Amino acid sequence: MHRLIPRARRSGLALHPLTLALLLATGNAFGDEPDTTSDGQPTVDALQTVTVTARRREENAQDVPTPITTLSGDTLDKQRIYKIQDLQQALPSVNVAYIHARQSSLAIRGIGNNPASDGLEGSAGIYLDNVYLGRPGMAVFDLMDIEQLDLLRGPQGTLFGKNTTAGVLNITTRKPTFTPESSIETSGGENGYFQGKGSVSGPLTDTLAGRLSLYRTRDDGYLNNLADGRTLLGGEREGVRGQLLFQPNDDFNLRWINEYNSENSSQGSGVIYGGSDLFWRRAALVGAHPVQGKSNIDGRQNVSVHQNASSVEANWNLNGGYKLTSISAYRYWHFNPANDSDELDVPVIRDLGYEIHDRQFSQEIRLASPTGGAFDYVVGAYAFRQSLNNRYFVNLGPLADLNLIGANLNALNNVSSTSKGWIDTDSFALFSQGTWHLTDKLDFTLGLRGTYEEKKAQVERSSPVGGAPVSGLPAAIRASQAGAYDSGDLSLHNAAPSALLSLSYRFDDNLLGYASLSHGEKSGGVNLTVGSAPSAGADSLLVGPERANDAELGIKSTLFDRRLQLNANLFWTGITGYQATTYYQPSGSLTGYQVLANAGDLRSRGLEFEATALPLRGLTLNFNGSFNDVTYLSFKDAPCPAEVSSQPNAPATCDLSGERVMGASRWIANLNGEYKWQLDNRFEPYVTASYAYRSEAEGTLDNSNLSKIPGYGLANFSVGLRHEVGDGLLDASLWVKNAFDKEYYQAVIASSNGLYVGYPGQPRVTGVTLRYDF
Repeated sequence: MHRLIPRARRSGLALHPLTLALLLATGNAFGDEPDTTSDGQPTVDALQTVTVTARRREENAQDVPTPITTLSGDTLDKQRIYKIQDLQQALPSVNVAYIHARQSSLAIRGIGNNPASDGLEGSAGIYLDNVYLGRPGMAVFDLMDIEQLDLLRGPQGTLFGKNTTAGVLNITTRKPTFTPESSIETSGGENGYFQGKGSVSGPLTDTLAGRLSLYRTRDDGYLNNLADGRTLLGGEREGVRGQLLFQPNDDFNLRWINEYNSENSSQGSGVIYGGSDLFWRRAALVGAHPVQGKSNIDGRQNVSVHQNASSVEANWNLNGGYKLTSISAYRYWHFNPANDSDELDVPVIRDLGYEIHDRQFSQEIRLASPTGGAFDYVVGAYAFRQSLNNRYFVNLGPLADLNLIGANLNALNNVSSTSKGWIDTDSFALFSQGTWHLTDKLDFTLGLRGTYEEKKAQVERSSPVGGAPVSGLPAAIRASQAGAYDSGDLSLHNAAPSALLSLSYRFDDNLLGYASLSHGEKSGGVNLTVGSAPSAGADSLLVGPERANDAELGIKSTLFDRRLQLNANLFWTGITGYQATTYYQPSGSLTGYQVLANAGDLRSRGLEFEATALPLRGLTLNFNGSFNDVTYLSFKDAPCPAEVSSQPNAPATCDLSGERVMGASRWIANLNGEYKWQLDNRFEPYVTASYAYRSEAEGTLDNSNLSKIPGYGLANFSVGLRHEVGDGLLDASLWVKNAFDKEYYQAVIASSNGLYVGYPGQPRVTGVTLRYDF
C-alpha cells in the first residue's frame, strides 16, 4: 500500500544563488532545529542519501571526491525527460548534439562533439547497467524504468576506462524485486503524441525474481515540409526489457538483462539554417526554392533503427568482506536511413546515407576489497570487441551537375555510388584504484589503468552506376567523385595509460573538500568513407589518439539538518589531438566530405555549481549550473567557413587558434522545483516547474557566422493530483513542455555549396499523463 506521507527524494541537482535569496525569504525555514510534530517526526523532509557506484562500489555521493550530478528515476518522470537529447535540460556542462541516432553525440565540458563518426567512439562514455555502449546512438531510445542516472565529469579512465576523456553518463535501470510491484502509465498530447509504458516485477520462486518493462511512443512530428505538406520529425519508437534476478543467498546474486528497441521515424530532417552566396546561386540555377528556416524537400526522409542486447552481471561476497563482480555483455545495433541531403525541392541528390551494422562484446571482472581499514581498493580486467560495417550510398538526380558543378556536363547526373567500410576493434585493459585513509579526515587515492587497443579497417568504393556515357573532363570528374577505390588494409595500435591522484579532506561530517589530477587517453579511429583518400592517400583516413590532462578542486556540503546540499568545483582540462568531425573538400573537387580529424589542442576550464534544498514542508528546489570556457589553443588547419571558402582565391584552411570550440555554451543553468501538499481524504495536489538556459554556441567546426546557435531558455510546467486507489497510487497530471514556444536548435552541420543545415528542437506541446503504481 502506498502512503501519501512526506518522504525524502533523491536528487543530485543544485541551487542557484538567486534561489538562496528565495530561501532566506522563507524566514526560519532553515533554523538550527527542524520543527517537529507531537510524535517527534520532522515537519520538513530531510535529503535522502544518494548512493552511487562512481568508484565501482556503493557509496554516498557526498563522500565521493569527484563532481557527480545524479538524477533519480522519479526526477526524470516528473520533468518528463525520456530522451537522451533532453538530458541537457537537467545536467550541468552537458551538450547533446542530436540529428538522428547515428549523428548524435554527448559532450561534457565542451569535449566530445563528434556527431558522425562510425570509426571512432565518443569522448564521453555512456554506460547502461555497467555496460559500455560503443556507439552514442545505442542510447537513443526512451529512458524506460530508470532507477538512477549519474553524470561524472572529467576523465574517468581509471575505473570506467573505455574512451572517457570527457566524463561518463552512467544509467542504471530498476532491478527485479522480491516484493511484487507494478506500474502502468499512458500519456497523450498535441501533434499526435502518445506514450504508453509499464512494468511488472516480483518473485518467481523463493530465489528467483523477474521484471518486465515495455514502452511505445509515437507522434506526428512538428516540422512542416513546404514542398508536399508532409510533417517531419515524427515517428514511433518501442522497446521491451526483460530481467531475471537469481539470489539464492546473501553472498551471491546474478542479474540477466535482455532488451530490444526499435525506431521508425523521419528524424534527421533539417531546415536551411544559413548559406553562402554560392549556395543561393546554385539553388537558383536549378530552379529550387529554399526558404531560410524552413524545410522544402522533394525526397524521402526516414530512419530505421533496431537494437538488441543481453548482459549478465554476477556478484559474489567472499570471505573477509571482498566482493567479486563479473559483467558479460553483447549488443547489436542496426541503423538504416533515407535522406534528402540537398535540402532542395528539386532532384539534385535523391538519396544519401550510411547504413550501419554494429556488434559488440565485452567482459569485465573486478574485485573490491573490504572497507573500514586503513586501505581499500578495486582491481580488475576488461576486454572489448567491436565489429562495425557501414554502407555509404548516394543516388544523384538529373540536376546534380548544375547544382554541384555549376554547369551541365553530364558528369554526375543520375549517377549512383556505393561504398563499404568495416572496422574491428579489440581492446584490453588492466586497472586498479586504491584509497589510503591517512587520518580520520584525510584520504589519498591513486588509480592506474593500462589499455592496449588494436583497430583494423578497410574502405572500398564500387564503380559508379548509371549516368550518360562520358569522356574527357566529365569522365575525370565522375571518377574523382564516384570512381572505384580500395584503401587496402588499415590498422592502428595504441597503448594508453590512465591515471588519477586525489586528496580529500573531511572538515566535518557535512563538509568534504577535494583536489585531483588525472590523465586519460582515447584511442584513435578510422574514417569509414572514401572521402579524402583518393586525393590525400589512405593514411588520411586514420585519426590519432586524443589525450586529456585534468585538474579539479571542489567541495561537497550538507547543511541545515540535511535540508540543503551545496556542491561546487573548479576544473581545468587540456586536450591534445582533439578528435572532431570536420568538413574536407579536396583541391579541385566539386563536393566535400565530413571526415574525422585531430583538430588540434584545446583547453576547457570553468566552474560548476549544484544544490538541492527542502526549505518548506513539501517544497523541493534544485539548481545546477556551469561556466565553461572552451578554447582552441592550436587549430591552424581548420576548415574555413563558407563565407570565406566560397570566395575567389579563398585559402585552403583557416586558423582558429584562440577561438571557441564548437557546441560549447559558456553558461548553462537548470532550475526546477516541486511543491506538494495534503488535502482531506489523502489527496495530494502538486505543481512542478523547470527552466533550462544555455548561452550561444558555435554550431560547426569552422565557427561560421552562418551557423552560430543563439542562446535560449526552455520552461516546462505541470500540475497534478495523487490519490490512493485500491492497493495502489493513482497520479494524474497536466503538463506543458517548452511553454513559451521558444525556437531552438539541437545541432547544425555544414553541407556542400556553403549550406548549413539546422535541426530544430521541439516546439510547445501540451499533454496529460495518467499513472498507476500498485
